[in-house]
Amino acid sequence: MPRKPRFFLPDVPVHIVQRGHSREPVFFEDSDYQAYLGWLKEAAERYDCDIHAYVLMNNHIHILATPRDKQGVSRMMQYIGRRYVPYINYTYGTSGSIWEGRYKASLISDEQYLLICMRYIELNPVRANMVRSPSYYRWSSYRYNAQGKKGDIVTEHALYTVMGKTRVLRCKNYKSLFKSHIDDELLKSIHAAWQTGTPLGNDDFREKIERKLKTKIGQARRGRPNSPAKGL
Repeated sequence: MPRKPRFFLPDVPVHIVQRGHSREPVFFEDSDYQAYLGWLKEAAERYDCDIHAYVLMNNHIHILATPRDKQGVSRMMQYIGRRYVPYINYTYGTSGSIWEGRYKASLISDEQYLLICMRYIELNPVRANMVRSPSYYRWSSYRYNAQGKKGDIVTEHALYTVMGKTRVLRCKNYKSLFKSHIDDELLKSIHAAWQTGTPLGNDDFREKIERKLKTKIGQARRGRPNSPAKGL
């Protein structure tokens, strides 16, 4: 069966998800998380992708990025994979791919879903019952976006920037978003979008994307999507 194509557009945010093979761990020590983040930074800079949010879970990753050209995301992920997989195999004496097939991705309507998707990503450790608050999890962008910690990976999206004139105020206002829960149906919609490659947005957004790409992408939403797995 041929691989299902993936489509990206310049300046349209993308939610990227990649899971370990058979949901097995892909991070084992702090040094592994640090190595991945180092290559993510290099790849994002090399291929001109702005990283707005990320979380590295023990067996999967989420990244929210905006590429400046349609090849940026693919090249970024290839760059990381060609370095991180050999690193893990060499470090732990294993062989073969550590990932469950190719990464999944969906285009995001920034006006509707970007800030929600950022929260969705940074709340992964909470949904997985690993921590009570995203502030307790080291390997995510929450510490930058909500707590003002220094970081050289995250690039603020315009919608985040307008949340406050100062860095302190932006962090405060962003953190306040976490006081409310993300609706279960919305969680399912986000999960279904990256699982199927369907653009996340209203009908106008999806039609606009398909007109630009001159093709149908993802799948039509029929019925209620499956419940997302914990930590996804």
